[in-house]
Amino acid sequence: MDHFLYRGGSLHAEDVALTDIAISVGTPFYCYSAATLTRHYNLFSEALSPLPHLVCFAIKSLSNIAVLKLLGDLGAGMDVVSIGEYMRAKAAGVPGERIVFSGVGKTRDEMRIALHGGIRQFNVESEPELRALSEVATSLGKTAPIAIRVNPDVDARTHAKIATGKSENKFGIPIARAPQVYAEAAKLPGIQVVGIDVHIGSQLTDLEPFEQAFQKVAELTMTLRAQGHTITRLDLGGGLGIPYTRSNDAPPLPIDYGAMIKRTLGHLGCEIEIEPGRLISGNSGILVSRVIYTKNGEGRDFLILDAAMNDLVRPSMYDAWHDIVPVIGPAPGVETQPYDVVGPVCETGDTFAKARHLPPLAEGDLVAFRSAGAYGAVMASEYNTRPLVPEVLVSQDHFAVIRARPSVDEILKRDSIPEWL
Repeated sequence: MDHFLYRGGSLHAEDVALTDIAISVGTPFYCYSAATLTRHYNLFSEALSPLPHLVCFAIKSLSNIAVLKLLGDLGAGMDVVSIGEYMRAKAAGVPGERIVFSGVGKTRDEMRIALHGGIRQFNVESEPELRALSEVATSLGKTAPIAIRVNPDVDARTHAKIATGKSENKFGIPIARAPQVYAEAAKLPGIQVVGIDVHIGSQLTDLEPFEQAFQKVAELTMTLRAQGHTITRLDLGGGLGIPYTRSNDAPPLPIDYGAMIKRTLGHLGCEIEIEPGRLISGNSGILVSRVIYTKNGEGRDFLILDAAMNDLVRPSMYDAWHDIVPVIGPAPGVETQPYDVVGPVCETGDTFAKARHLPPLAEGDLVAFRSAGAYGAVMASEYNTRPLVPEVLVSQDHFAVIRARPSVDEILKRDSIPEWL
């Protein structure tokens, strides 16, 4: 469920007409609903009750500081994968004890900054990282709390580019080698073992792969405890998918996900950490764009928008589907027609949809890409020297620009010409 609904034939974000935002900030722009973000976070937190738990929002899905503050004020933790994301979480007022640092390539400088600023735990992905963290923590006279990410070799049955739990993926250590790595961790100075970490992929639409992985984690927990390790936290990652279409083939609900966690892991007495990103942010955001031209091609019609692949790369990168809807709804009974929906970038890959059935549209009309809150603005670029689009946050009947569109002059001023040219 989201809060982007038609009222009087015009698409609204909560109580604000998208046409009003377009007049104020121009197009294209991203728009997020505070009510939807809040609802989705609460669904996860409620699904895990009464287990001790922390819902850590995966910043990589949507990193705007205003969004992070909204979620942090609700009690969310943050899952970060770079020091930049760590600093965003801190800038949003999230305390270090609610920040989990994930990622396969943490540098010593990143470790140092996080240890100085405070951290809930590092999710360690390899033995070399473990040893580096020990050296850094010892040099600072600090202790680094860690969970070791294990790779359970479970097929998440998702897109190959977002699967992370198979043996051939770069993430974590093989689960069979975990006892050996935990034994090394227990002997290293500056390291405190607190838990186990697992994450098998993104946009999962079936609970079975999760259950397979979590059963392996339960077995590993018992094994490690028998070997003398203190395991008090289980970090289960994120990955629960969202419905990108309005079909009946909907992914499992957070309440079903929570029930499965309780069934497989609830008996262990551990605090549960989860790191949802897409399911909190995905349907909380849309991308609004304006039609520049309609073009009649050979056997097809093109809808040329002012948004492009640099603004929303998922269709080009993952062949991803986003529902595309007119901001002003068509009159009842109007027949749709197929359009190839494209952007202005000089790439054939700058295509959002092929033969997508939409009501007749004309130059100047507005369209909205649904389910664009996750991996939309965060993956955008300035390819073709196109400015990053604004981000707007709506709450009830008011809205605010939470990232402004830079001017082309501002982009150009970031470059410099050396004196010898």
